[in-house]
Amino acid sequence: MEALILTCSTGGGHNAAASAAAEALIQRGWNVKVMDPYSLVGEYLAKAVGGTYVRMVQISPSLFGVVYKLGDTYRKLPIKSPVYRINGHMAKRLDRYFRENNTDVVMCTHVFPAEMLTYMKRHGMTVPKSVFIATDYTCVPFTEETDLDYYAVPSQDLNDEYIRMGVPEEKLNVCGIPVKRAFREGISRSEARKTLGLDPYSEYIILSGGSMGAGKLRTAIRVLEPYLETEDKRLIVLCGNNGGLFASLSDHYGNSDRIALLPSTGDMPTYLRACDIFIGKPGGLSSTECASARVPTIFISPIPGCETCNSRFFVGRGMALSVKNIRRKLIPAIRKLENDATAAKMRRQQEKYISGAGAENLADLCERICRE
Repeated sequence: MEALILTCSTGGGHNAAASAAAEALIQRGWNVKVMDPYSLVGEYLAKAVGGTYVRMVQISPSLFGVVYKLGDTYRKLPIKSPVYRINGHMAKRLDRYFRENNTDVVMCTHVFPAEMLTYMKRHGMTVPKSVFIATDYTCVPFTEETDLDYYAVPSQDLNDEYIRMGVPEEKLNVCGIPVKRAFREGISRSEARKTLGLDPYSEYIILSGGSMGAGKLRTAIRVLEPYLETEDKRLIVLCGNNGGLFASLSDHYGNSDRIALLPSTGDMPTYLRACDIFIGKPGGLSSTECASARVPTIFISPIPGCETCNSRFFVGRGMALSVKNIRRKLIPAIRKLENDATAAKMRRQQEKYISGAGAENLADLCERICRE
């Protein structure tokens, strides 16, 4: 069977979900191609679309919050958004791709390619069986403009929101957000630390800014410095693709014996297996990865919009803590999770709500689609 997964580089989560979905299908013998649809015009356009989003979030997360609210505003209007019309220009290129490449199922981990497929269907072009893969714990703006055959959603608890936004109930399939199998079936903590060359007897905290290196990482490090010294703890800072942040932090903390700085890593399952606590912003994928690995989690610096919803979903179900005032509340939150009973309770809640099998459930859905 042949699958095409369309993604966009507006944050690493969409690409990570695409990679996890591809991994599960390939293990079942499928041929899978993962593609940014804008690359059909040229790699320059794909990079421009993703880069614009990344720079906005790195420089001014609040500005993205304003853009997100504008997207919410369009939901109240009886007209299609500019996003739909702009993405409609990609329809002919995708139509040519489908005519030249056999495709049994096409999946979208971002609303932009879902808009493209919708435009194609409404203008008489042939589209393979299509699946929208939600990568956040909310129905993001413009999803209601799309018309795909199936919608893979993260949780049964979100069905009512999708239905309220106009997605037909019969199209909803509760799969969970796809993450790689290694997050839930990975190696032990001692093995992970040995693999990464970490001290087997120390306690480790991961501080992450996601793939973009966004959030108030500098503030968090300053707050954590005295704590690391007095409590004999180690901090691993993941700077993502933010080279400027990595260089700046290296100037200040490059010689620290308590703080290790890393750029983007492809070995996130091993780092999560190795750590005691994860601190980071509540991206849909990163939150799901932490819960799948059963790591006690603290959220800081959510990007206004979908990440605010992700935080609400996880914190409301006891799967994470949220800290708004980093200077005053971060250390108390860490101390709370140092309590074994509290950490164990959080892990039980993660196990209750996040199976970690989203990619396998999605593969089941694709095979069912082809049988039908």
